[in-house]
Amino acid sequence: MLARTIAAAVQGIDAIKVDMEVSVDWGSGFVMVGLPDTAVKESGERVRCAIQEAGYEFPNKNVVVNMSPADIKKEGSAYDLPLAIGILAADEKISNERLGRYMLMGELSLDGSLRAVKGALPMAIVARAMHLDGFILPKANAMEAAVVNNLNIYGVDSLQQVIAFLNGDITLETTDVDTRAEFARAQGQFDYDFAEVRGQENVKRAFEVACAGGHNILLVGSPGSGKSMMAKRLPSILPPLSLAEALETTKIHSVAGKLPSGTTLMTTRPFRSPHHTISPVALVGGGSFPTPGEISLAHNGVLFLDELPEFPRSVLEVMRQPLEDRVISISRAKYATEYPASFMLVASMNPCPCGYYGHPKKQCICTEYQRSHYMNKISGPLLDRIDLQIEVQPVDFDQMSSKAPGEPSSAIRERVIAAREIQAERFKDEKGIYCNAQMTTALLHKYAEPDAAGLEKLRDAMERMNMSARAYDRILKVARTIADLEASPRVQQHHIMEAIGYRNLDRSSYFNM
Repeated sequence: MLARTIAAAVQGIDAIKVDMEVSVDWGSGFVMVGLPDTAVKESGERVRCAIQEAGYEFPNKNVVVNMSPADIKKEGSAYDLPLAIGILAADEKISNERLGRYMLMGELSLDGSLRAVKGALPMAIVARAMHLDGFILPKANAMEAAVVNNLNIYGVDSLQQVIAFLNGDITLETTDVDTRAEFARAQGQFDYDFAEVRGQENVKRAFEVACAGGHNILLVGSPGSGKSMMAKRLPSILPPLSLAEALETTKIHSVAGKLPSGTTLMTTRPFRSPHHTISPVALVGGGSFPTPGEISLAHNGVLFLDELPEFPRSVLEVMRQPLEDRVISISRAKYATEYPASFMLVASMNPCPCGYYGHPKKQCICTEYQRSHYMNKISGPLLDRIDLQIEVQPVDFDQMSSKAPGEPSSAIRERVIAAREIQAERFKDEKGIYCNAQMTTALLHKYAEPDAAGLEKLRDAMERMNMSARAYDRILKVARTIADLEASPRVQQHHIMEAIGYRNLDRSSYFNM
């Protein structure tokens, strides 16, 4: 007899429908076709034990499984549940009357219990698009899938429970999540606050400008000057995620298997901080079984690279294209996929190998060659893509011991949100442009042309510091953001001067010491 169950396969950060056709006929053997990977092929033994634990016999017949579309590779262990149900239905052990009305996904343990799977959220989106009656999956994934409205989500614990439901012996409770209420409830909850930071007012200002316009920023300073400490507080001043951004971010983390069990929706912008031993593939994504990399996991949030020169050159250079295009295209012999990568790059580094070049009290022991070699680990093209480059000086004792709290993150965030609202109105008719950092050259000429005095200051800086055309664009983008923070309709001279001040680590002035 032939039975069909409905499953899904993840491609990129989306999912597609998979029809699992199971034929049980006279003979012996177990065959799976339709490009299953090793994990899918191994499911036969897991399914056999789980069926026996559920009180049924695995058919002593010829079992043929076809996974359609046959030209799409099927990966992972999530096909255990639809396979087990398909085998039982084809062997006429359970009713197949309701099989075509539900999507089934889940990994089976040998005792028949269900374990969490990756990609539940994009799978649920496909199930809703198919107008199915519901999606049956492990209880650990139920809250995640329930973010998708207008779809019944059934979280189950075991294969036996699924069989009883399909036979009509029991009813299952749906998992319901009020997405908007959940989204609103968790807004503004942060572990760190800028009120805890003493001094460093110039760095705080640079962070405010960076967050207001979505700009990349590099911090250069001695050990212990507070670079990493302040970077960890960035999410507290970034504008809140929109519901659409939250869903997209949650989907990426769902596909990568990075969502904690029981999570419904990611409500704060991600902050990813990979170690400098990371490989290029781990950073950009891909691999034998394609998964999103760190730059995609940082989508709509922050990618923090601490000790930037310690990262291999090959790792840093692969970021150049995503920083411009805000998407990463991965092409391999067996697949091609795209992952979103619209992130804010925040990096920190020491000014020299010993870390104390330019320190007001400690003497640097590095030679000029060592300092130059260390700084030149960061290529010019990558540095050009970093809008703000800030020197961080150590905090003196009086500031460090002060009991007066600094300006809280909430106050800074209000100004950032106000500036982003101005940008949202400005770019409402521009597809794919949401903040100043994403402006094209044409938009720069339209919205960021400085006044005559500002243009003259910019000309002088370009000639004096020997900056590139890309640096010119970056200065105008940052100046436009500074103007937005003041609600100024026009970029003026002092906006240009402040933006130029954030380029004080350009190669011509600092890196060629």
